[in-house]
Amino acid sequence: MKIIAMIPARYAATRFPAKLMQPLGEKTVIRHTYDNTKATGLFDEVMVVTDSEIIFEEITRHGGKARMSIRSHESGSDRIAEAVADMDVDVVVNVQGDEPFVRREPLEKLLEVFRGEAGRSVQVGSLVQVLKEQRFIDDPNYVKVALDKNNNALFFSRSVIPYPRDPSAAPVYYEHIGVYAFRKVALLQFTAWPVSPLEAAEKIECLRYLENGIPMRMVITTYMGVEIDTPEDLERAAKLL
Repeated sequence: MKIIAMIPARYAATRFPAKLMQPLGEKTVIRHTYDNTKATGLFDEVMVVTDSEIIFEEITRHGGKARMSIRSHESGSDRIAEAVADMDVDVVVNVQGDEPFVRREPLEKLLEVFRGEAGRSVQVGSLVQVLKEQRFIDDPNYVKVALDKNNNALFFSRSVIPYPRDPSAAPVYYEHIGVYAFRKVALLQFTAWPVSPLEAAEKIECLRYLENGIPMRMVITTYMGVEIDTPEDLERAAKLL
């Protein structure tokens, strides 16, 4: 399989504008994400896809690969689909630009679900980790996901799912980590569908797959670091760094 990593990078983030260009140690957030993705050694190519000349320059002047989007896009997946439409590739991994602590092991586990006879039926995969602190479980910035017994996603929500109507049942809470892997054909299908009702309500793009009947195989991994959604996340990331 030819496997590439694409990093969608939007400058004008709603909750934290210009977050990808914020300094984190000696590099910006987006450079940490790009360099750490490349350092995994898992990909035939790594590229940032952006609507911002500032981000484009930040990557290319440090020797990285970047491409400017031609059209405006609602989601990172749409942005990537435009870029890969004319590329010869089997599996595309979407690494969010605000994930500066990318590591090899979780991505390797994610790619493994596409391999072998059992992997032929997998069209889309993504990562989850267990949430243990109640403040994160309650936080709508942390997207929760409920899984079936085969680790396929049942539903994604910013609300608490499952709701602990019986706390003695001790439910496990999973956070969806914004790293996806798609077969190219599944990604191009995604972009042909309109925004779905649940996706519009929750502002969670992967709900579009579930609403169109495409299963998503989730891979449980250990803690990957901090996703930069707010200035407070950036402070946590600096401490972790």
